[in-house]
Amino acid sequence: MEILETFYVRSAGASFLLALCPGASGGHVPVVLHWGADLGDLGDADVAALVEARVLRAPHSALDDARWLSLLPDNVSGFTGTPAVEGLRSEATPTWAPRFGGWTLTRDGSAARVAGHDDEAGLAVDVELRLTPEGVLRSRTTLRNTGRTPYQVGAVRTVLPVGPEAGEVLDLTGRWTRERAPQRRPFGQGTWQRAGRHGRTGHDATLLVVAGTPGFGNRTGTVWGLHVGWSGDTVHYAERTAEGESLLGAHELLGPGEVVLAAGEEHTTPWTYGVWSDAGLDGLSDRLHAWQRTRPLAPRGPRKVLVNTWEAVYFDHDLDRLTALADAAAEVGVERFVLDDGWFRGRRHDRAGLGDWTVDTDVWPDGLHPLVDHVHARGMDFGLWVEPEMVNVDSDLVRAHPDWVLRGRHDLPPEWRFQQVLDLQHPDAYAHVRDALLGLLATYDIAFLKWDHNRDLIDVAHAGRPAVHGQTEALYRLLAELRDQHPELEIETCASGGGRVDLGVLGLTQRIWPSDTIDALERQEIQRWTSLLAPLETIGAHIGSPTAHTTGRTHGLDFRAGTALLGHLGIEWDLTRATPEDRALVASWIALHKEVRPLVASGVAVHGEPADPSLRLTGVVAADRSEAVFVLASVATSAYQTPVPLALPGLDHDRAYAVSEVTPGAGGGSTAETASWVAGEGLVLPGSVLARAGIRVPVMRPETARVLRVRAVPR
Repeated sequence: MEILETFYVRSAGASFLLALCPGASGGHVPVVLHWGADLGDLGDADVAALVEARVLRAPHSALDDARWLSLLPDNVSGFTGTPAVEGLRSEATPTWAPRFGGWTLTRDGSAARVAGHDDEAGLAVDVELRLTPEGVLRSRTTLRNTGRTPYQVGAVRTVLPVGPEAGEVLDLTGRWTRERAPQRRPFGQGTWQRAGRHGRTGHDATLLVVAGTPGFGNRTGTVWGLHVGWSGDTVHYAERTAEGESLLGAHELLGPGEVVLAAGEEHTTPWTYGVWSDAGLDGLSDRLHAWQRTRPLAPRGPRKVLVNTWEAVYFDHDLDRLTALADAAAEVGVERFVLDDGWFRGRRHDRAGLGDWTVDTDVWPDGLHPLVDHVHARGMDFGLWVEPEMVNVDSDLVRAHPDWVLRGRHDLPPEWRFQQVLDLQHPDAYAHVRDALLGLLATYDIAFLKWDHNRDLIDVAHAGRPAVHGQTEALYRLLAELRDQHPELEIETCASGGGRVDLGVLGLTQRIWPSDTIDALERQEIQRWTSLLAPLETIGAHIGSPTAHTTGRTHGLDFRAGTALLGHLGIEWDLTRATPEDRALVASWIALHKEVRPLVASGVAVHGEPADPSLRLTGVVAADRSEAVFVLASVATSAYQTPVPLALPGLDHDRAYAVSEVTPGAGGGSTAETASWVAGEGLVLPGSVLARAGIRVPVMRPETARVLRVRAVPR
C-alpha cells in the first residue's frame, strides 16, 4: 500500500504518527495512526505494515469503500461525528461543506505542516503540528478563503483520536468561589461537549477534557487530555462514533458572523494542546508544567512572597493604616506589597470610577508616592490592582465617551457587579487605557499588576458582529505592549478569581488568582485542580484571616498556611490585628516557604491517593528525586479510629530517604494538634517502602495540616 508521506516524532516517552494514506477516491488522506506511548524506532516498512493492519473493511449498509478518520474529518466523506471545519458563503453556492484533498506534508524536525485544499468550496487549510521535548502536542489550523466571495467561519476544530481503551471522561466545572470541580462519566457513544460562553475562560471552564482507562487516578491509568489556549469562548468535547472512532476535539467558539474572510484572507486558530500519559493525571500535568516553564515569559527566580490589601482594608484607603500594614508585612518576611482596589478617582465603593485610572487626590493628596516610598524603604517592591477592560457607567470616561462601552443593542447589557465592558477594539478606547497604564508605570516604580476582569461579556458586539474574538485579541495585544515597554513587569491574571485560566493568557502573565475564596477547605480542591493545567509556582495561594471572607468558616493557621505553602505564597489578612504569636508563626511559615520555593518552581507536582478519603496529600518532588516536600491535610472527620498508612508518591524506589516533619509550631505551638510524629530525621526508609508500604500518620483533627520534608541519604 503506497504511503505518500509520514510524520513520526517521539519525545519524553510519547510519540505521534501521522501518514498520508491512500483514500477511497484515489487521493491521500492525512491520518493520525497513533498518539500515545512511544512506539520505538519505526521504519517506512513498519509504518506501511501498520497502515495495512489498520485499513477498515467496509461493513454492510455503509459506504461501499471504507474511509479513514482524517486529521480534519468531514461529513462529505461519510464521517458521522462533528466535522473539523464548518462555515458558509455569504452567497448561496452548491458546495457548502468542504472536503479537502491534494494533501501535502512537510517536516521540520519535531514539527510538520499538513496542507490541503478544496477548490470547489474555495478553501485551503494548513495544519501545524509540534511535539515538544516534554511530550506536549501543539496544533493550530489556518483556514484561507481561496474563493471569490466572503466566507463566514463557523468553526475550525482540532480533532485527535484516543485509544479505544479510553472508557471514562473527566472534565471540570464550577462557579465563582468554587472553581475547578471535577466530574466523571463513562465514555459512551455520542458527543459529550463543554461549551464556555462567558466572553472569558469562565469559572466553570474545564481546562482539560480528559479521556482515559476506567478508574484512572492521580498516579494511575492511561489518559489523553486536550486544552484550547484561548481566553475567550471555547468548546471541548469527547466523541465516540457508532463506527467505533474515539476522539477528543476542541476549538474556539465563534459567534455568527464573528469571523468573515474576504477573498484571500485567512484565519488562524488558537493553539490547542494535546497531552498523553500512562501515569495518570499527574503525568499529564508534569508534561504541561515542564513545557510551560520553557516559555519566554515564564517566571524566573524566586517568587516573591506578597501581601495583598483587599481583605485587610477593602476600600478604606488610609496612608497610616496601609503603612502600618506594610510594616507588619515586612516584619514577617513579605517581599511585595500589593495595593488593591480603591486607589483611583471616585472609587470609594464598587459602583463608580472604573475607567478613570488616575490616583484619587482626595485620598492620596501626594499621589501614591508616600506609600510606594515607604514600601520600598521596608525592603519590599510595590504592586497595584487594575481592571483595565471594565468601566462603571458612573465614571468620567463613560460620561465623555459613552460610545466606548461594548454593547450589542441600543440599551446597555445587564450590569454585573455594577460594571460594563470597555470596547478594546475601538482604537481610541484602546489607546486611552494603554496610555493610562503606561502613565502609571512611568510615574511609580511598580513591579507587579494584579489584572482583574470582574464580569462575563453578555450581549456584546463591535461593528455589528459578536465581539468576544476581537476583544480577546485586543487584550493579548495590550498585555504584549505593556511587557514590551516594561519587560520586568509581572502580571497576575485575575477574573473575579479563577475566571480566566488558560494557556493563552498564561503565555503573557506570570501568576493566576485561582479563586476569590481563600477558605483553605475550598482551596484544597480548587488549587489541586487548577494545577492540572498550571504549574504550582504560578498559582496564587494566600494565607487568609482566621475567618474566611467568602464562607464564614474559621480555620487554624496550620491549615490556612499549609494549604498555601506549595504555591506562590501571599498574605490576605490584616496582620496589624493578628496576635504577636500568630505573626511569629506566619514568619515561620514564610521562612519555610522560602526554603522550599526553589523546589516548588522546579520540581514535579504529585498528588497522593490516601486510602482514607478524609486526607489530601500534595507534594513536590525534585526532578532528580533527591528531595521532596509534602503537605498532608485533613479535610473531614476520618471513618477510621486508627489512621491508615500513607504512601509518599514520586520517590526513587532504589534510594533511601530521611523523613522529618517541618510543620511550624508542631510539638508545642498552636498550629499542630499533636507533637511532631517524625522527630528529627530519625526515620530513614527506602523509597520503595515509602511509596508502596507507606508510613503511619498521626491522628489529625479535621481541617488541619502537617508538612513533611524528605531528603535522599546514603544507604
